[in-house]
Amino acid sequence: MHDIRSIRDDPEAFDTGLARRGLAPRAAALIALDERRRAVITELQAGQARRNEASKAIGAAKARKDEAAAQALMAEVGALKERLPALEAEERALGDELATELAAIPNLPLADVPDGADENDNVVIAEHGARPSFAFEPREHDAIGPALGMDFETGVKLAGARFTLLRGPVARLYRALGQFMLTTLADEHGYEQVAPPLLVRDEVAFGTGQLPKFAEDLFRTTDGRWLISTAEMSLTNIVREEILGEDELPLRFAALTPCFRSEAGAAGRDTRGMIRQHQFDKVEMVSITTPDQSEAEHDRMTACAEGLLTRLGLPFRRVKLCTGDMGFSAARTYDLEVWLPGQGRYREISSCSTCTDFQARRMNARYRSEGEKATRFVHTLNGSGLAVGRTLVAVLENYQNEDGSVTVPEALKPHLPGLDRIAPAGGK
Repeated sequence: MHDIRSIRDDPEAFDTGLARRGLAPRAAALIALDERRRAVITELQAGQARRNEASKAIGAAKARKDEAAAQALMAEVGALKERLPALEAEERALGDELATELAAIPNLPLADVPDGADENDNVVIAEHGARPSFAFEPREHDAIGPALGMDFETGVKLAGARFTLLRGPVARLYRALGQFMLTTLADEHGYEQVAPPLLVRDEVAFGTGQLPKFAEDLFRTTDGRWLISTAEMSLTNIVREEILGEDELPLRFAALTPCFRSEAGAAGRDTRGMIRQHQFDKVEMVSITTPDQSEAEHDRMTACAEGLLTRLGLPFRRVKLCTGDMGFSAARTYDLEVWLPGQGRYREISSCSTCTDFQARRMNARYRSEGEKATRFVHTLNGSGLAVGRTLVAVLENYQNEDGSVTVPEALKPHLPGLDRIAPAGGK
């Protein structure tokens, strides 16, 4: 959410930021709307003051037996009482209109974000890990997985397209991945484990930027709640409408949850396999910081996600998203893309974003420094650590063997005691 005062103070900078997002200038229209609202507020306050003043004057006029003056004052008060509710309604309407306009505008990119139209303009920062070599033609996960318990047909039978049933060895591997991620983030990086609600209210979805613009990307229940598309929605809103002490920050939360996405607009994309599902598990990291901590926290969070991929022995690269490919609430995003030898290309497995104070304004989440009366908005950050399904895909493709088995990465063996590989039924 943007601050209209900041827009008034520097409209040119605001419009420049919008232009980098590929959007038309908005500052002048927003300022004009705000000026109309402020003019109504000024008239309303003047009317209220005059009503109070005139009401007192009526008594004084009656006391001095000036009936004409009293009647004139009473008529004036009566007219003001009729006018003021209309002004109050107009002020509310203009305020709501301004809030609606501001709520629909994405966060502005930070200065170091590369300009660009789409994913083709993203910038590769670094590549990590050696791509595996095979003495055979590597297969994609949807060819490897079925013999290991990845059941696409039953998933579709139970729930329709973009659902998968996992059973047996591959289900064990899937759950081990989630536990490895969450345990590592908690034990080694200080994230507090959280088991959050999977259903949230309108104001929670609004707080992180999913509403109102992206309602079609979510699933809604019959009683008006929303299934979370990411645990970011629940975790970030832990601090909504709160004033934290500066000494409490940073707060770091992590959760392993199912996520639900309608994949609106994804028709024809990744229709095979587990890359793009309506339901998937993901470990999410969220940090709540002061403004001066958020830069370092963004690097720290991204490094935590990178560390998981390194521990799993998966080759990956860090990519800085351009202005045209960033999410609605993000001011800067690093994507981590894992190498999939079956597909012969990198695919996104994590996004780590700093949202500056954009979400905090929507949530009214603030902090106060010791000894100060004034409050400031916190900064919020979020990142995948990691998407479990896509990590499973990466493990199957990078650790595949010619006989159809898949070697278990060393980092997962504590979570899969006694298991060195998973093999098709009947395999050894």
